[in-house]
Order: sequence, then structure tokens, then C-alpha cells
Amino acid sequence: MAAIDEDPQATEAPSAAVRGRADLAAWEAAQPTDAYADDLDFRALIAHHGLTDREEALHATGRTVAGPLDRAVRENNLHRNLPELDLWDGIGRFTSRVRHHPTWAEAGRLIYGTGVMAAYGEGTVPHRFILGLFYLTSQCGEAGHNCPLACDAGAIRTLQARGTADQQARFLARLLDPDFDTNFTASQFLTEVQGGSDVGANAVEARPLSESRQGGSPWTVHGEKWFCSNADADVFVMTARVGPPTLGTRGLGLFVVPRVLPDGTPNHFRIRRLKDKLGTRSMASAEIDFQGAVAEALGPVDQGFKTVIEQVITTSRLYNALSVSGLCRRAWVVASTYAQHRRAFGQPIARFSQVRETLAWMRADTVACLAASLWLAGLMERADAGELSPSEQAFFRVAINLNKLRTSVLSHTVVNSGIEVLGGNGAIESFSVLPRLLRDNVVCENWEGTHNVLRAQVLRDMVRYGVQEGFFTVLRERLGEEADQAGLDQDEAQLNEVIAAVRAAGRTDAEARDLAELRFRRLADRLATWVMIAAMTPVPALAAAASMSRRHLAELPLDAGYLGLVDALQRR
Repeated sequence: MAAIDEDPQATEAPSAAVRGRADLAAWEAAQPTDAYADDLDFRALIAHHGLTDREEALHATGRTVAGPLDRAVRENNLHRNLPELDLWDGIGRFTSRVRHHPTWAEAGRLIYGTGVMAAYGEGTVPHRFILGLFYLTSQCGEAGHNCPLACDAGAIRTLQARGTADQQARFLARLLDPDFDTNFTASQFLTEVQGGSDVGANAVEARPLSESRQGGSPWTVHGEKWFCSNADADVFVMTARVGPPTLGTRGLGLFVVPRVLPDGTPNHFRIRRLKDKLGTRSMASAEIDFQGAVAEALGPVDQGFKTVIEQVITTSRLYNALSVSGLCRRAWVVASTYAQHRRAFGQPIARFSQVRETLAWMRADTVACLAASLWLAGLMERADAGELSPSEQAFFRVAINLNKLRTSVLSHTVVNSGIEVLGGNGAIESFSVLPRLLRDNVVCENWEGTHNVLRAQVLRDMVRYGVQEGFFTVLRERLGEEADQAGLDQDEAQLNEVIAAVRAAGRTDAEARDLAELRFRRLADRLATWVMIAAMTPVPALAAAASMSRRHLAELPLDAGYLGLVDALQRR
């Protein structure tokens, strides 16, 4: 009987496995050690936006993201390490706390240590820099802290714009603190079980403790909030009803609710249970009952919902867009490096034309999401300074919602395409971060407005306020190409037909209104694509991505020029 090591078949299988594992090890070794240095497109945008003086911080964050943050987040997201309720201390006192694995705090120290929230304390808020840092940390997924960062930002901006001096003194410094062990984090509680996106149906009640209805006035809140992300935050920013239900959103006030009272006891609320979510699992989301929690009006209560939209929701929608842009970038990095090292049929799979095209699409869509979101962040800086023209104000109002919609749709496709490039390995949670990123992306698609809600809001704004005129004015100024002008003319004409049909239908012709709204559904993606192309147009280094993004407007010819685009968008 021959020895096992003399059997050709027995020796061939192990050597093939050894080669396969060596290729996978080379793929792992090829991952960037600095997520900023590796990102040529982001670096081109940073230069275009005049932010090269911030590169030291961006490089430091890029190294953190690629190293210790990624390791901590991977460990923290394991099933055995997810957050759990821990409502009582060792001697039976009620705490209403959430227990986390130590890696959650480790990730928090790394993320807040980048200075991402501290930058809001600068005299002029550098939104593009802040959101650039956030884009980098989002390459580790939600990570248990990136959703809270968006909530922190909304709370900070609201306190800066509407908070009293006393509220700012008690809350702002702690929210701006970059030390995770001493800072405050915030949450925003809007959603109720019967309302969802219909915030006007909310019923949680605020009861006055004085005759004042101005900012800082004392209230108590009573009722149930259904989806409370960052449930263990130190500061809750929440809506509650101060007027009759017939007023809808006009009857909602905005309040700041501290987690604990001055004596250190929980502020009359109870976490009913944690949500068992598809994604963003390292961050605790809960159902919470408020049982007379002490609250303070955040701005005049009769302007509560207006403040929510201007300071909280708008900020969160921009954060959402940068979050999914980060997911896209990480998916492309994982897939492009894998394609260079994974061999099939005698060669790296990066040599196969369809794999190369998939990678090119992924990169183009990633760049489109990032460029549009940074453009809007720049407009937010100018809006803070009161520098936007009426046309730019109209453009921003439309684009912020279209961008949130389109980025989350594209990112779903990008991350899923990355999983496809990895083949069967792509579905394995322990093999790469991609399954987790896909799950996180699904949650981002629904946070801060579902696709249908965003389209409805944009169309409503166009019908009521005519904001489409300023929207197209800004696009034409930015694009400035004759070929683009013809395409814009065509889409504007179709949009005006839809708007006219909605106006004519009114509330009586439901069929005509339904058909017009469905036509807009198809137009919305095109309008968002124009925003993305316009954002990339002034940056020569992004020309290939801008050209490839035009496939979302019309099918590109399959010729030598197209192959050149595909090649230009490969990893070098």
C-alpha cells in the first residue's frame, strides 16, 4: 500500500489549498494602512475644496480607520458582543442603562478622538472637513457610533442656533468634548409606532410646568417613542405634542431631555426593549416609555417642527449620504484588492472584462456619492454664513433630499456588487466586512426618510414653492456643456409637465395625480444623477467617474472609449 504522501492526488489538493490561502493572505495584506492616503478621489476633492490644510488630521483618521478602529468594530459586532439591557445595578437601583462590550468604548474613543464633533466648536463650522472625517470612519460601517455622531451633530447645531445660554453652558461643551470617556452623546427621538414617517400623527405629549412657551421653559413629556437609536445617549432631542392633533406637525414642540436628573437618577423614562435590527447592530436602538421626564423647550415650542427640519433632519440626511459613501468606498477597496489577488481559470479575476466593468461601476458610483455630498456640505457652510443666493437656496432644498435618496440606492448596489466580486466568500460574515456593510446600508436607506417619502417631499416643494427653477439654474451654471444643456432641457420640460399635472389634478382627480407622481418617481433618479455629475465636473481627476455616471442617464456605447473608461477606474 502506497504512503499517502506518494499519492499524486493527495499531494496536489494540499498544495492547491496552500496556494489559494496564500492568495487570500496577499489580499488581506493589500488592504490600505491609511484609508485617506489610499483614496485618490477623496484627495482630489479635498484639494478642489481647498482643504489641504486639514490633511494631517485626515491622514491620522485614515490610519485609525484602517487599523485599530476596524479591529475594534469587527470584534464588537460579533453576536456575543452586541449591546444588552442592564437596567439595575448590583444593589437593585434602577439605572435604565445598556451594557456594551469593551470594544464598543474602544471604538468610541477612536472615533470621537478624531475631533469630528469638536470641530463644531470652531468659529465657522467646517462642515466639509467634519463630514470628510465621518466619511472615513464610516468605512468601518456604522460601528456603534456613526449614527450617534449624526445625532450629536443635530443636537449641537440646534443648541447653537436655538438653545438658551444656560442650555448651551450645560450641554454644548460636553457634546463638543473629543474624549469619549467624559463627553456627552445625543440622540433624536421622533418616531412613534402609529406615525413612522407621518410625524404629524405623533402623540407623545408635553405638559407645561410654567406659563412660558419659549426656549428653556420647563415641561414634562409623557408617552412612547418607537425607534430610539443611541438609546443610551446622555441627551435626548425629541418632539412632543404641545397642540391638538388636528394641527399635525404644527402642534409639535422640540425638547431637550437629559438622561439623568441633577441627583443622578434616571429621568423618568424606561427602556422597554432593544430592537433586534437587521443592521447597525452595535448601536442600541430601543422602544422607550417617557413617564413624566423632565424636559426643556429647545427654541419656542410653536416652531418645534420647523427647527427639526432645519437643524436636525437636514443635518442627518447629509450625514446619511456621507455614511453610505463610506460604505461604498470600503466595498470597492475590498473588492478591487480581492480581484487583483483571487485567481480563477489561471489568472487574477481582475483581468476578466465583466469583473473590471463591475469594479468601474462601483468606483464611479462611489465617487459620485462622495462628490455630491461634499458639494452640499460646502453649500451648508455658505448657508450658515447667509451667502446663498435664492437659486442656491432652492437648489439646496431639492438636492439635499434627492442626494439622500440616490446615495443610499447606489450604495446598496455598490456593496452588493462587492459581495458578487467575492463570489461565495462574499456571503460569509467572517470572511469580510461586506455582509455587515450591506446590512448597515439597508438601515441607512430607511433612516431620515424612506425613498418614497423623500420623492414626495421634493415633488411637494416643487408644486408649492417652484424650487425647481433655482435647481436647474444652479445645475446649468455648474455643468456649462452644450450636450448637458440639451439633456437638462428635456428633463426640465418633463418635470414641468409633471408639476402642471399635479396642480391640475388637485385633490379631485386621484388617477391623474397618481400617474404624475409615478412619472416623477422615474425622474427623481435622473435629477439626482445630474447633481452628482455637476459635483464632479469641476474636478479633472474625476472625469472618468463623471463620464461613467452618465450611464444612469443614457446607455453608453460599447466601444474603445468605453473600455478606456473602465480601465481608468481600476485600482492601480
